[in-house]
Formats: sequence, structure tokens, C-alpha cells
Amino acid sequence: MFKKIIKFFLILSLFYQSPLYSKSTSFEKLDSKKLSNYFSGIVAFENNDNSEALKFFNLSKSLIDKHNIYFERYVTSLVLEKKIFQAIRVVKNNKNKINQSFFETNLLIILDSLKKDDFDEAYKVTLEALENINEDRFNKAILQTLKRYIFVFKEKKLLKDEKNFGDLSLIAETFQRCYLNDPKTDNFFSNLITKNDADYTRYTYFYLSYLVSKNKIDKAEEITSKINHINSTLLLSQGKSWIENKSFEKFENVFSCRKHNHLISEFLFLIANLYSSQDNYEKSNFYLYLSDFLNPEFQYNLSLLSENYYFNKDYKKASKVLKNFSKEDIFFYWYRIKKEAQIIGKQKNKQASLKFIRSEFNKIKNPNNKMIFDIANFNKNSEKYQKAIEYYTILIENFSDETFKSDLLYRRGGSYERKGDYENADKDLLESLKIDPNDAYVLNYLAYSWLERDYKIDEAMNMLETAYSLKSNDPYIIDSIGWAYYLINDYTKAEEFLKRAVELMPNDPIVNDHYGDILWKLNQKIQARYFWKNVLKMEDVQKDMIDQINIKLLYGPKNSNS
Repeated sequence: MFKKIIKFFLILSLFYQSPLYSKSTSFEKLDSKKLSNYFSGIVAFENNDNSEALKFFNLSKSLIDKHNIYFERYVTSLVLEKKIFQAIRVVKNNKNKINQSFFETNLLIILDSLKKDDFDEAYKVTLEALENINEDRFNKAILQTLKRYIFVFKEKKLLKDEKNFGDLSLIAETFQRCYLNDPKTDNFFSNLITKNDADYTRYTYFYLSYLVSKNKIDKAEEITSKINHINSTLLLSQGKSWIENKSFEKFENVFSCRKHNHLISEFLFLIANLYSSQDNYEKSNFYLYLSDFLNPEFQYNLSLLSENYYFNKDYKKASKVLKNFSKEDIFFYWYRIKKEAQIIGKQKNKQASLKFIRSEFNKIKNPNNKMIFDIANFNKNSEKYQKAIEYYTILIENFSDETFKSDLLYRRGGSYERKGDYENADKDLLESLKIDPNDAYVLNYLAYSWLERDYKIDEAMNMLETAYSLKSNDPYIIDSIGWAYYLINDYTKAEEFLKRAVELMPNDPIVNDHYGDILWKLNQKIQARYFWKNVLKMEDVQKDMIDQINIKLLYGPKNSNS
């Protein structure tokens, strides 16, 4: 609440002192009630309470053609509340009265024109927007890409220009060739999904969709036969399931590269994904709702919307979005169950979360390997290690793929280790390393376990050095090697690594706890207490760690001589 009040007065002072948004030019004819509603809307908007913001903005509509900032936030709030048609209507009614450099204004008009199949108008507005665009290079790239798409829709041929936005252009051209039924489409999809410099597995789904549309079922089946549900994306797993069940019509029902709105919808999803990866959830949601506006049949993109709400701690909206996924699409339905369980964990506790997902899992007659894998992980994370071991064992017995078996052995070995069965833990972890001797995380886990047990210290240190050489920027491995030096009493060396680990993971309780221990040993007791107290403020800290830190705040770490 304090943050909201401070934000309110900061906004108030800015608007009354800035010459650009002065009282005389924007607010002199407004009564105090409308001003109050406007500023309340601003505060709600800045605190990501969009529903509340829109309520206040609707009470101060007389600002719509007088104040650009109000107009922009009002339009944004309408989109975020899925009122796209209303947002478009507001933009059109006020197009000649507001700042033409507001990027989203032109974007909404372009999308409205595409929705109405008016390619000429869409192209004209895109060119005008490019002339008025400011120095925002990303928005310029969006407009340039839209220009290419619309040219293809309009002229039925590719636009040849020198503008190249790397992978963004490659993805766009692949879809454009698909739209034109170009004979090179197959090659473009093949090149896209085999690129090694980024993860393009999402586009394997669209390649499958293309192959099905061309009745190249054998090739689609060949591709899906190599896809493992456990380490695949939701969308690709769902596509594989449709092909295995001969439900080929499902592809055409939700997406076709011959439909221009579907292509732009996918492009907008790509933009939303980029913003989400930068933790800009509001901007991501803005583009997700626009994507859904153009292709509401492709509901699978809403999984990103639920993730955004979840990470923004808006669990109510996240839960509402999840209701879009039904049992008909089993992988997205299972995703819904998992996410609902995670929300229960946040709102209640881990035990309630586990109870819910166990109950739902038990209702499924023939759970696939992905579901078994997930329920194993849920049990492990809830410290139900024996149950996790049982599920991992089922998967290990089912899989012949050595690469994935290595990961399962690592997870089962970790479960054995957590329940104190070190014999079986070492057996699994060493077996995992036989399959993949350079798995840095298995090396790290086994070495850390040995050091904690004061077992094979030299060999453990060698394994940690190897892990660090393989993943020198991984904070967990940096923490482990730092803690290893602590355990052999080399506190100076330990401090070098743990300081870096804290910089990389400032909100990790274990890393902060370790760093506090090391600082204490270096006689920096005030600093040590600072990091321990910091752990007590963090979320999801286990009770035994809290108890140990409260003791350390009084007496220091165990076996401390000072």
C-alpha cells in the first residue's frame, strides 16, 4: 500500500510540474473527481491491477482526446481485458486527435484491417506507421515484418528488400512461402527446425501441420517417431499425439498457413514470447490477446498467458485461463492440472498441492510417460522420495534410450540420496556418469554428496573441478565448488566462488546461507549476519534452515571456534 501511495504522489507531481503535461493544457477543465479517478487508474495500472485501472479510466473518459498518456494506457487496458473491438473503436474515433507515434494505435488499425481482409488499408497504415516510428528498433522490426507479410497477402508474392532481422526474417519467410504454396516450403521448414543456434522445436509442430495438409503422413510419422514426450514441448507432444491417433483434422482446425490471420497470430505470439522471456509480462499479455484476437481457435498459446499471470502472482487470472484446456487435448489438460497444483502450492502448501495432483493423476486410466515423469518430480519436490523412486523406476524400465535413461538415473539417485540411502544413490549416479561422463550436473551432485559425507574428498574435488570446467557460469556449480573449499577449510578460495554465486543467484537461500558461513569464518561477522537475515526474508525457505539460521545468528556456524 505504501508503494502505491508513493507512486501516486510521484505521478501527481510529474503531471503538475512538467511543461509537456502541465495542468493548464490537460486538466484545467476537469473536476477533482475525474482527476482522482484518472490518478487512481494510473496507480492501479502501474501496479499491474489492470481490471481496477480500466474501471477508473472508464470514469475519466473526457481525457481521451486531451491527454496522450491517458489515451495510451486506456487503450492498453482495454486490450489486456480482452476488449479488442472496443480498443479498436476508441483508436479509430480518436485517430486524428492523438499522438501518431503511439505504436499500438497503428498496430490495432493494421490488425483490424487484416481481420476484415482489407490488405490495401493494412499496407497503407503500415507504411504510414513506419514513417512516424520513433527510434524504437524493435517496434520498427515488427512493422517491417508486418509489411512483408501484408505484401505477400496483397500481391501473392514475396517482397524482395534488403531488410534482414535474422531468425525473425527466416521464420517469417518460411510461413510466407507456406502461404504461397511455394515448392521450397518443405526445405525452409527443414532448415528452420535443424538450426543449432537456438531452440526451434516449436516450428516442428508447424512443419507437421504443413506435412499433414499436403497428405505427407508418412513423413510426419517419421518425424514424430523420434519425438520423446518427456523432453518435448507441450505443443509438439500434442501434435505427436494427434498423429499417433490419426486425428489429422485437428491440425487444420486450429491453424493453417494458408490463412493470413493465422500467420499474423503466430507472429504476434512470437513477440509475446520474447517479452515474456524478458519478464515483461504486461507487454507479453498485450500481444497474446492480439494473437488470440486473430486466431481464437489456437488456444494452446494461452498456456503462455497462464504462465505470465502465474509469474506475476495473479493466480486468479492464471486459473481462469487454464479452464480453456479440456481433456480432449490430453497434454494441455495435464499441463492445466500441473499448473493448478502449483497454484495450490503457492496459495496453501506443498502437501495440498501434492494431494491435488495425486488425486487427478489417479483418475487417468493409462497415464503416458510424460505424466509419470511429472508425478515423480512432484513427489520428489514434495520430499516424498520413496514414491518418486517408484515412478522413476517405472520409467527406467520402460526406456531403452541411454541419453534419457541417464537423466532418470540422476533423478532417482538424487531421491535415494535425500532419503539417506547412499548406497543406491551412489550406484545410480555412477551409472548415470557411465552413460554420460561429462554431465556437469551429475558430477556436481555426486561430488557435493560425497563432500557432505566426508567421503572420497580428493575424488569429489576432482569431479567438481571437471563440472566447473564444463559449466563455469552455472551458479549451482559455482556454489558447490565454493562450498567444497569451505569444507576443506580454504575459506579465502571459498569466498571467491560463493561471492560470485550470490551475485548470480541473489534470491537463493542456500547460496546466501553458505556465503554467510564463509564470511563468519573470515571474521566478517556483521556481513555474515546480514546474509543470514536475508535468507529469513526469502520465500519457500525450509523450516529446518530457518531454525539453523536463528541459531547461527546467536552462536555462529557449527564447529566454529569464534
